[in-house]
Amino acid sequence: MEYARLGKTGLEVSAVCLGCMTYGAPDRGSSRWTLDEEKSRPFIRKALEMGINFFDTANMYSDGSSEEITGRAIKDFARREEVVLATKVYFPMRPGPNGGGLSRKAIFAEIDNSLRRLGTDYVDLYQIHRWDYKTPIEETLEALHDVVKAGKARYIGASSMHAWQFAKALYISRLNGWTQFVSMQNHINLLHREEEREMLPLCADQGIGVIPWSPLARGRLTRDWNETSERQSTDAYGATLYAATQDADRKVVEAVGEVAKARGVPRAQVALAWLMQKSVVTAPIVGASKPRHLEDAVAALSLTLTAEELAKLEAPYVPHPIVGYA
Repeated sequence: MEYARLGKTGLEVSAVCLGCMTYGAPDRGSSRWTLDEEKSRPFIRKALEMGINFFDTANMYSDGSSEEITGRAIKDFARREEVVLATKVYFPMRPGPNGGGLSRKAIFAEIDNSLRRLGTDYVDLYQIHRWDYKTPIEETLEALHDVVKAGKARYIGASSMHAWQFAKALYISRLNGWTQFVSMQNHINLLHREEEREMLPLCADQGIGVIPWSPLARGRLTRDWNETSERQSTDAYGATLYAATQDADRKVVEAVGEVAKARGVPRAQVALAWLMQKSVVTAPIVGASKPRHLEDAVAALSLTLTAEELAKLEAPYVPHPIVGYA
């Protein structure tokens, strides 16, 4: 396993982050394709055995059960100080006023709820899951600063938003002497490269760690275009991400298949290697529901694509509508 500093911090994380959205009670929340606790635990254990120390979840994944499953497994299989544990806040956790969002009230309530579910006194990385248009960013940033000062989080990060919003947040934090975001978790893969235009250059300039979500486009980059999976067939949110650009995306998927065949490796390794070769990327967040998913993710670290292969993979791409936050 390779390790890298998260942005310009001193925090060392594995170059593969295990995304724990896959692990959650199927009868809680809206993701019926998730693995229950018994089926989830072997993947978390295997990830630790492979040297992965970076785990990402969120309060809203499977109505909190992802945090519960992740927390119990880490407690049983690892020493807490050896693990970098990340979670997120924003989406509603209950109906009615103040059930979600990034107000001071919501953040203070949800960090405590996440810590209780995770069974820990602190998280290493506390991230805002989306931009809250109803709450002044100053209120959100000061609340996050206070969460860090209270010892409930070591670092703070952000997820999908416009580059101008992220730049504004960084500026306001510095202006007020508040804790600054150290990472950006955004939507980057061979089927959606719009983040290359502004967000990635901003992160490179500001020393922000990048931990992309959906690096394999919900599995679309790992198989023939006409093949599907249980998750793809039942993942309503995933359908909104890739439904509008299928003609162009099919050509990208075919290019991945051609490069993978020529190399004699699985397609997942090619798609992940493309992302890992971007210097600004710290660690893609990889979901794993089969043992080979973890094996491919780690193997991709050793796969260096040539300039010709990179050009072949990128050539079919056309501008896409921004999806995931716009």
